Amino acid sequence: MQERFQAVLKRRLQIQVQNHPPLFPWETQLVDYPETVDEVAIAATVPAWGWKEQQSKLNLPIPLPEKVFRQLLEQCQALLTSSLPLGAKLVQAVENFFPDDSQALNDIAGLVLRSTYRSVDTLETMPQILSDYSDLQPRQQMALSLLAAKRLLENLTLPLSLKEPIVERQWLTSAGTLGIRVECQSLGKTTKIRVQGQLPVKGILTLRGNDTLAVAKSSEPGSLSVELCCQQLNQTYTLEVEFPEIDQKPLSFVISPTM
Repeated sequence: MQERFQAVLKRRLQIQVQNHPPLFPWETQLVDYPETVDEVAIAATVPAWGWKEQQSKLNLPIPLPEKVFRQLLEQCQALLTSSLPLGAKLVQAVENFFPDDSQALNDIAGLVLRSTYRSVDTLETMPQILSDYSDLQPRQQMALSLLAAKRLLENLTLPLSLKEPIVERQWLTSAGTLGIRVECQSLGKTTKIRVQGQLPVKGILTLRGNDTLAVAKSSEPGSLSVELCCQQLNQTYTLEVEFPEIDQKPLSFVISPTM
């Protein structure tokens, strides 16, 4: 008798669940979910990497693959505040691409630093450069990567002084052009560093000093400013520009004021 009762109860519960399926906490009505997830749909929910457009402004002989350029940009940003000389920064920025060629990297980095030419193919030790990165010889890839690292570090560094108190930069993004204007203003015993940004999309500006921080947020494209006061002009500042719509990570600059 008890077994029959349990069977009837189980059957009624099954019928009730089929007719009135339970909902997840976030659901207000029954939803049919696909058995497989569309990769394109997943990609659409993740911001695309929006900083790649700037490569066209680096005046490189040929473009780097996006994966290489992305990693190179991340490495250069990590080295911005390092006290290493420029040659060592260039080598560190690209050494992950050529882990077994440290001596060649150092030699070619010296050529890149000393060269007054604008293209890798004019360096004396480099043969005629080809049209695609994958077709280059290892030493040509090294030279091109080192040159790109040098240009990126220059683009991401904002030097200021009392004689030249204003510096401007532009960075191309997938949403439009980011404009940055940094100004150093003397206020008697203190100095104010002011950053004016012209944003292509809504974003966040974060200006950091040794022990100070200033943040400004915008809910729409347009002008946005942030500033800090300092007692000593020779300290280094970092500026982070964050656009959640085009990338999950901010773009970092270093501001180097000098007397």
